[in-house]
Amino acid sequence: MSGTSLDGVDAALVDTDGEGVAVPGPALTLPYDATTRAMLRTAITDAQGVAAGAPVPHAIREAERQVTEAHAEAVLALLKKSALHARDVALIGFHGQTILHKPEQRWTWQIGDGALLARMTGIPVVNDFRSADVKAGGQGAPLVPLYHAALIREAKGLMPPIAMINIGGVANVTYVGPDTILAFDTGPGNAPIDDWAHRHTGKPVDEDGKLARSGKVDDRALAEMLDHAFFPRIPPKSLDRMDFTTDAVAHLSPEDGAATLTAFTAASIARAREHFPEPATTWVVMGGGRLNPTLMNELRARVNAPVLSAEDAGWRGDFVEAEAFAYLAARSRRSLPLSLPTTTGVAEPITGGKFHKP
Repeated sequence: MSGTSLDGVDAALVDTDGEGVAVPGPALTLPYDATTRAMLRTAITDAQGVAAGAPVPHAIREAERQVTEAHAEAVLALLKKSALHARDVALIGFHGQTILHKPEQRWTWQIGDGALLARMTGIPVVNDFRSADVKAGGQGAPLVPLYHAALIREAKGLMPPIAMINIGGVANVTYVGPDTILAFDTGPGNAPIDDWAHRHTGKPVDEDGKLARSGKVDDRALAEMLDHAFFPRIPPKSLDRMDFTTDAVAHLSPEDGAATLTAFTAASIARAREHFPEPATTWVVMGGGRLNPTLMNELRARVNAPVLSAEDAGWRGDFVEAEAFAYLAARSRRSLPLSLPTTTGVAEPITGGKFHKP
């Protein structure tokens, strides 16, 4: 998995049948270097031009090869760590890197060459998980909810309804009730905070939320950002990484801007409650955002329920999405649904993914 935070490749081994059994195994993260991050940022910018009718530039093709090679490196490192050979692994679930997501135009774009990855690793690959859903009228995101539901079925001490929050570049929620799975993007995640930190400090993230913690929330700018048509929209719904910008805080100091953007992410996640059938008993946070204590404190202040990290619930917050795409790869090969009407808005449960032999 390579997410919208552009921080690197997460790889995880999972023993799964794509239904009830999903036993996580070894995992690792291969961080992107500064050159790769810059290449991906350029690809995301260039993709907006392609959406407007420009030809696909060479930079995007180069970024796709770089992403694929990074994933191959991560797979081979994980095999070595696990003392396994390629023949021991049935499938790779390869999400790729999202550079554009416009479901209202029936278009989602994840770069990553599945056929090349299969050749480089010697392992069959399933990729292109989102296109079938989008072509059928769904949002194409989020796709992790079925794995979230599988985790909750096996969890001890968690009483549904549970809100499972993933804070990557974009934030999303899976609401799992006794008989309900509801999922949607809640709004911005780390992306605006990361972009702001990168612009003002040169670092790719606001490490430990220190910049935000030293600033003050600008309530007027926060209210302006929360007055966005996306939030009251009935889910399912999804976002592109670039749908929310830092324009509303451009006049603020680096510290106050970071504080306000952090509060915005927390407040927009809390607004997900408006769409729940009944209040969640517990909120569980995974993804990079759970490592930002300022963001976690903001979220705890805004929801009327316990807020746990994935680790508090017995899961690995850095690897749930990587595990999920292994799980979805197994489902794809069995022609099982990857999405539901209540998770992406597709008309009926639909499978997806493309299969590549080595």
